[in-house]
Amino acid sequence: MDSARGGIRVTLIRLDIAKFVLGAVVFYGVLVGVLYLIQRAMMYYPWSDVPVPAESGVPEMRPVRLATADGLTLTSWHAPASAGQPTIVFFHGNAGHIGHRGFKARGILDAGFGLVLVGYRGFGGNPGRPNEAGLYADGRAALAFLAAQGIANGRIVLYGESLGSGVATQLAFEAARGGNPVGAVVLEAPFSSMAAAAQHHYPYLPAYWLVKDRYASIDKIANIGAPLLVVHGERDGVVPIRMGREIFAAAREPKEALWVAKADHNDLFEHGIGPAVVAFIGRHLKP
Repeated sequence: MDSARGGIRVTLIRLDIAKFVLGAVVFYGVLVGVLYLIQRAMMYYPWSDVPVPAESGVPEMRPVRLATADGLTLTSWHAPASAGQPTIVFFHGNAGHIGHRGFKARGILDAGFGLVLVGYRGFGGNPGRPNEAGLYADGRAALAFLAAQGIANGRIVLYGESLGSGVATQLAFEAARGGNPVGAVVLEAPFSSMAAAAQHHYPYLPAYWLVKDRYASIDKIANIGAPLLVVHGERDGVVPIRMGREIFAAAREPKEALWVAKADHNDLFEHGIGPAVVAFIGRHLKP
């Protein structure tokens, strides 16, 4: 009898373990499914208010309406270059809007460079929802705007901040592939790919394989056909500096890097990178 009771207890324990394992598997599957469905809401954090140049410290910039190939009309900001100077096309990160980048724009404008702060779909009162293909289309609209003004690709610098580094790299890659490369590329806190960045932040999930908007800069950076500057903070807690180093290692010459010892992800300009960026552009795109 005791032997039978013992066998029943073992069987019940095994059933409890099986139920626990099954429950854990189901929970994990549901978690993965939910995160897959809401991933863009976790990737993009647009502010919907409409920014004003003067309130952002760049009163000389003017809103311009740019039409994308997929039928959206988006507002960006533009200031023309002084005679002979290049124009910077600035692609910001995944949060806020162009108004929050006025402090970065200030040094660029004071150097006499032209500037387009690209307003993405879904950001700063613009219509649409952000995604990888859409942000590439938004960037192409900005380049088309400059082309219509007679500004050659060779006098354009693509500047990508964090998420924007993926957009800048893609457009530089497209320009080079088309035989008309841009003048230079600056990448601030770039990731090797969004899939790799997601895996870094969610190591307990198969995040690398779930990401829809991949921004695979590591696969393109060797073929941008332009001088490159990579700037990254060694204390970056959002995009680890190893990713910036991977991008730099994969790129071809001419290339320069600025590894900022005490900087995190969002405070690089507080650590004085502005003059270094201006100097890099000045060296490679002289009047």
